[in-house]
Amino acid sequence: MTLKATIVVGNPKAQSRTLEVAKSLTDKLLVPGTYMLEIIDLADHVAEIFAWPSDEMAALNARVAESDLVVFASPTYKATYTGLLKAFLDRYPTNGLVGVTAIPVHTGGDLTHAMGPTVNLAPLLAELGAVVPGRGFYFVSSQMENLDEITAQAAAEYAANLSRAANIAASLSAPVA
Repeated sequence: MTLKATIVVGNPKAQSRTLEVAKSLTDKLLVPGTYMLEIIDLADHVAEIFAWPSDEMAALNARVAESDLVVFASPTYKATYTGLLKAFLDRYPTNGLVGVTAIPVHTGGDLTHAMGPTVNLAPLLAELGAVVPGRGFYFVSSQMENLDEITAQAAAEYAANLSRAANIAASLSAPVA
């Protein structure tokens, strides 16, 4: 079975460093050849993201909800995620992301708002029904020269958490739906 992984980037600038960080984390977490990756750069959808209803946005939301793993990445704006990402996530009902494992990622200029992905984005993803396998990942953008080693360390932490959860899942008495 091929895993379906998706990166959703809420940076208003297309092809941003936030996307680069999310890609690096995904590449470090998953074994090459075991997953298909879709990138949804919300900067490419600004004309539709605030339109209700929108067939284009409904299709994007459906593709994300069908993913096994989603990395939701945003630069830090006013200590939280962007309005672009919020507008995208607002389209989901409660439990709209059931079955998705979600990793919240923020980028920022310094560590001032390092708790942002954990205290702001992770609870929203959990409210939408996603499983969040640990604290959010915060990347200081001045550390781009160390991107690979920083994302490798974060990926190792997520992998350890997911492995522990898989061990528990293997011992459950009730069947997993």
